Amino acid sequence: MKLQPDKFDVQSVNAYGEGWLALNGERIEHSVVFGSHGERFAWDCRTVADLTPQHFEEIVRIKPELVILGSGPTLRFPPVAVLRPLIAAGIGVETMDSAAACRTYNILAGEARHVIGAILVAPAAVDPA
Repeated sequence: MKLQPDKFDVQSVNAYGEGWLALNGERIEHSVVFGSHGERFAWDCRTVADLTPQHFEEIVRIKPELVILGSGPTLRFPPVAVLRPLIAAGIGVETMDSAAACRTYNILAGEARHVIGAILVAPAAVDPA
């Protein structure tokens, strides 16, 4: 069995918390799309309910092997119609909560796969006290 070493020169998620994630050490407090080939852009949505097919058309142009969709703090599946651009392009998509999506992205990117992390980051809850 041929083994390949992990790839260490790709974007990776260093930490994830309520209302933020750290990508290559930079704290990000908004939804974001990033990839193992250096892709990165802000994503104008906060929840699965905000997603439209147009959000995924941007990702289709990148032509990744797989998209890991982080749905926020809890697992929420988007309607199939929203994912239609990925399905039509033959791009795989896996949905999981955002913490699991960050971990999964790191593993796949470390294996030199062309993967996109599309992570929904909802604002942190404000303590009224």
